[in-house]
Amino acid sequence: MSSIVWGECLLTELDHARLSKLQDAARGTALAALLAEADIVPSQRVPADVVTMYSQVLVRDRTSAEVSKLTLCYPADAEPDTGFISVLSPMGAALIGRRVGERVRSALPAGQERELVIESILFQPEASGDYTS
Repeated sequence: MSSIVWGECLLTELDHARLSKLQDAARGTALAALLAEADIVPSQRVPADVVTMYSQVLVRDRTSAEVSKLTLCYPADAEPDTGFISVLSPMGAALIGRRVGERVRSALPAGQERELVIESILFQPEASGDYTS
């Protein structure tokens, strides 16, 4: 199942360039569509409320109200059990480029669907001055 999101998607130039290199792995996924449709901005100009690569976010499940901390990462760094989710996963593709307050919907590995609200960004590399992550 593809991810469903509401609102625009904003990617930094660096995130877009690096994610584009993963296109073979992303072909036919929500991430491939996102790369084609996203608005691209310089890393220094991305708003602090946008999820970028290696952002740590708090998300709330709209059904259970459970809050989880997730870190969006590249596939090699993914450790779902510790909250590090790959940008190539349905949930990762749903989160990248989205803003605090937006809702995202995605299939989980076991097949069930989950709708989340992005509650806050605990850490965004660009907001801390790191434009290389």
